[in-house]
Amino acid sequence: MVPEKRKLARKNFTYYMRVLDRNTGKLIGQIIDISTGGFKLESAKPLPVNTEMSLCIDQVGQISNKSVIYFLACARWCDKDMYDPTIYNVGFQLLDMSPADYDVFVKMFNMYGEKKASHHKANSDYIWG
Repeated sequence: MVPEKRKLARKNFTYYMRVLDRNTGKLIGQIIDISTGGFKLESAKPLPVNTEMSLCIDQVGQISNKSVIYFLACARWCDKDMYDPTIYNVGFQLLDMSPADYDVFVKMFNMYGEKKASHHKANSDYIWG
């Protein structure tokens, strides 16, 4: 087993939030996993790896006085979804974001991120336990 390279906690994302290309306004995908240093999204098409992209998230009005946050991110990996081969999972690392927008991003992490389940279950995790 390969050791986990990430140092930041990741959480499943429980809220539908779109990520758009800042320059074209086209949908890139929806966030499904988040950390304070990046996110994983589902995309309808593969995205180029190790490519910086100017992106935005446009549905932050419920948690902020802003309607959009802007940032620069890099796609670090892109794989077909193991359950749905028509979807691609893409991991992004945040590269540059204003402090005000980063505050909103961290608020998203805290409000809509759900702690990932442990791979190890205790007996008390089962109905009969």
